Amino acid sequence: MILELAILDVKTGREEEFEGVFARAQAIISGMAGYISHELRRCLEKKGRYVLLINWQTLEDHTEGFRGSPEYQEWKKLLHHFYEPFPEVQHYEKISL
Repeated sequence: MILELAILDVKTGREEEFEGVFARAQAIISGMAGYISHELRRCLEKKGRYVLLINWQTLEDHTEGFRGSPEYQEWKKLLHHFYEPFPEVQHYEKISL
């Protein structure tokens, strides 16, 4: 399993609108092949900051499957205009200690 982590800085004053649109947009991601689960969390210390955590079966399910899909174009149209700056997305794998 791969964890996608994105820190989302939403433009000032657009937080409520973003949350409403995200509530609709999450249906897009949850229907994708390789999707396992996701969480959107609001930062308590910095207004307008969110973290999006998405679990995928494989890295390619996100980077090739989702990002290469028509559904991603709809996701972009709904959400990308809210961000300033544009988020950096990172992927993490679990390690056994």
